[in-house]
Amino acid sequence: MKKISIIMAMLLLVMAALAGCSGSSDTAATTAAGETTAAAAGETIKLGVIGPLTGEYSMYGTSVEEGAKLAAEEINAAGGINGSMVEIVAYDSKGDKTEAVNAYNRLRDQDGIVGLIGGTFSGETLSIKEIAVGDNMPVLTPTATNGEVTLNAPNVFRACYTDPYQGSTAAVFAAENLGATKAAVLYNIEDPYSEGLAEAFNEKFSALGTVTNFEGYTANDSDFKAVLTKIAESDPDVIFLPDYVAKVGIILSQIQELGLDVVAIGGDGWDGIEVDYADVAEGDYFANHYANTDEAPIVQNFISAYEAKWGKTPSALAALAYDSTYIMAQAIEKAGSTDADAIVAQLAATDGDYVTGHITFDENGDPVKSISMIQVVGGKHVLAAKVSAE
Repeated sequence: MKKISIIMAMLLLVMAALAGCSGSSDTAATTAAGETTAAAAGETIKLGVIGPLTGEYSMYGTSVEEGAKLAAEEINAAGGINGSMVEIVAYDSKGDKTEAVNAYNRLRDQDGIVGLIGGTFSGETLSIKEIAVGDNMPVLTPTATNGEVTLNAPNVFRACYTDPYQGSTAAVFAAENLGATKAAVLYNIEDPYSEGLAEAFNEKFSALGTVTNFEGYTANDSDFKAVLTKIAESDPDVIFLPDYVAKVGIILSQIQELGLDVVAIGGDGWDGIEVDYADVAEGDYFANHYANTDEAPIVQNFISAYEAKWGKTPSALAALAYDSTYIMAQAIEKAGSTDADAIVAQLAATDGDYVTGHITFDENGDPVKSISMIQVVGGKHVLAAKVSAE
């Protein structure tokens, strides 16, 4: 009898020890309902990234992945999130909406992410929006600018400014910083991005001065001399060209060929214009999320770290992804939990300085911040001003 009592006591000790080991190996504590509430120190917190990593638009998705991974590496080097390491899990959307949905489902079901940095494009972000809202997944897209992305989605935020805000800010810059009283607009009628910026610029500048021309072209157009000659007859101070580098470069080249004396202004689609079109873009301006010549330490430290890790200068998309990862990590840290509601509440309360500016979020989850207006000078970006449309 005494021997049995000793054996029972030993068994109880072993069971207690096993229970203690089991508790320490859990990745998170759980409520009675099974909801994840807090990651244990030393475990991994996974954040998802979705974007085109192959194909024609791979430079955009790759920039986002690289910016996010650099931020995660720095966060981990500083001790992680409350002692837990951060892992970025990136999947290729190929710029396709269906692929983006498949990537999101995999991140949620197989990888167990607690937050999403993405998608990269507006289309793919919209394709997963309703699913993510239904899941109450904390989402912070670095680069999806479409106005619909954050509407009626309390768990969805963005680090980039919207297209309408960008167009309005460019108009304010033209009037107040450049002293323009007359402006012409030339845009791609087949592209929502170009059209959205054009309409916002037109509406805002019309309240500040005179829009002399509001002209459109199609995606296949390559000869703009006739419409540029028509615009020149109105003698505008500035011409707003809201399109991407490939098309803008052609238009600027023809402006130079015609000898037109007009300052051109563009949107963030101009990012990289200096690579192939520095000569024809000389002295012109465009809105962007940050300037790589901004002397602020937070900006220069990011650029140095990115160049050291990836061997190239970071784009604005990389900077936005870097900021987004830090914002998401800080929200999880302040929440002290991986519970979705707690993270979303802390995302909404964001108020801090980042590479792309001082960021808070409005009631829709859109950032309240100034826009960097960049001038191309000697083939380099020069920060001309930080402007707000408000």
